[in-house]
Amino acid sequence: MSSIEYTLDLAANIKGAFAVAIVDYDSGMTLGSRGGSPEFDLDVAAPGNSDVVRTKLEVMQKLGLRESIEDILITLDTQYHLIRPIRGNAEEKLFFYLVLNRAQANLAMARRDLRMIEQQFYMTNPTPGRPVPSQQDGSAYFQANAGHR
Repeated sequence: MSSIEYTLDLAANIKGAFAVAIVDYDSGMTLGSRGGSPEFDLDVAAPGNSDVVRTKLEVMQKLGLRESIEDILITLDTQYHLIRPIRGNAEEKLFFYLVLNRAQANLAMARRDLRMIEQQFYMTNPTPGRPVPSQQDGSAYFQANAGHR
């Protein structure tokens, strides 16, 4: 199983997860996905959010902000849409797109879980020059508790 497939399986197990995808925001290409429904076409929604990420990055650049996006939250009546860029080298322009059912999800826990999954993704996809998260970042917790949801 590829690390993308494994990572998607982990994210799909976040409490309240309805759909998840890993998307290249430069091209809009979805690298993999889980979930969705006939009423919610993940193949349309996931790449469509590439525009959200690119636009926010452009605005930050125009403002001269030298920070990185931790995540972007879009709140709907019955869903949370969580966009989390995957921090990597300059060539990797990927983000997680996680759709949560508001009635079932705990947003704070979902954000934490997605951060841990991102850290796990780093560890399974080492890139020269990219820092590996320390155990103080919570990766030890995630490894010890993976699959216990």
